[in-house]
Amino acid sequence: MLALLETLLDRIGDNNLVALFGMLGGIVLGLAARLGRFCTLGAIEDLLYGGSDLRMRMWALAIGGAIVGSFALIGTGFLEAETSFYFSIRWMPVASIIGGLMFGYGMALAGNCGYGAIARLGGGDLRSFVIVLVMGVSAYVVLAGPLAPLRNWLFPQIDVTAPVPPGIAHHIGNWTGLAAAPVGMTIGALIMIAALWSSEMRKDVKAIFWALMVAAAIVSGWAGSQWVATNGFDGVQLVSHSFSAPVGESILFAMNGSVRPLSFAVGSVAGVWLGAFIGSMMKGHFRWEACEDPRELRRQIFGAIIMGAGAILAIGCTVGQGITAFSLLAISAPVTFLAIFAGAAIGLRQLIEGFQPAE
Repeated sequence: MLALLETLLDRIGDNNLVALFGMLGGIVLGLAARLGRFCTLGAIEDLLYGGSDLRMRMWALAIGGAIVGSFALIGTGFLEAETSFYFSIRWMPVASIIGGLMFGYGMALAGNCGYGAIARLGGGDLRSFVIVLVMGVSAYVVLAGPLAPLRNWLFPQIDVTAPVPPGIAHHIGNWTGLAAAPVGMTIGALIMIAALWSSEMRKDVKAIFWALMVAAAIVSGWAGSQWVATNGFDGVQLVSHSFSAPVGESILFAMNGSVRPLSFAVGSVAGVWLGAFIGSMMKGHFRWEACEDPRELRRQIFGAIIMGAGAILAIGCTVGQGITAFSLLAISAPVTFLAIFAGAAIGLRQLIEGFQPAE
């Protein structure tokens, strides 16, 4: 396996190889969305209005599995988590909360997060094409466009200088004298046990399988990008899957790819679309869909704008913070995820019940 990777690195280069890792993991995530019904907004809606916590338990199982896998890599020396973006800048609590609330609310209005929109696009939903484009542009407006100076003024990203990175397991390890790896793996295992506590969840082999496949995709992203960063020469960044800024990056690559190198982000976004397309064809669900109600499209566009901006403030989306940052037990992850949940709950309440007080 290592020989094959070294050959690929020599022949196609660092950027193309890390993009390939992103695409392979993205395909798995796309299949999970279409075949396993893995979806954040769907999980929240099922929990609040559908009387089912199955898909939320799938999400928790994916988080737990990703934590166990990531900290297993850390413990064996195959992952230098301190160099990840989530550990390289100081945590900004206010940005996590405001950005998470914005993302969750926008997600409810748009009807999908970035990951879910890409997956629905793979099934032929043209409304999701609009959401993906608007969200990607909105994210880059705040990340590097006209609103970037305002964002930098309000929420300056300051490099971490403390010896302990902003991670839950790392802080617990520092307090107790234990290594971060066993602490993290223990926390991940406990989350998995909690997710599997329900007999309904334990009986659903399909749900368990796809949740663990999502976890594997996240861990493979860390492992693949770490290997290229360690063995390559182009200074590839340590990353795994996220679908906020990477959507905007993919749009930029589509417009001027002849002068931009491929990246993990571009491969990941393309992989989710491809995996979702394959999954929809396997189930016979592929069909072209368009929006017939201008008011619905207006709401979705507005939601996508809020979602893209919120993801940049929170430094991640439902996948970027909700699973990828969670896999390292970054302090920002649970706070952002709870804020996203709260924002989505507000948005769903507005859409389903309105804001009128109950009589």
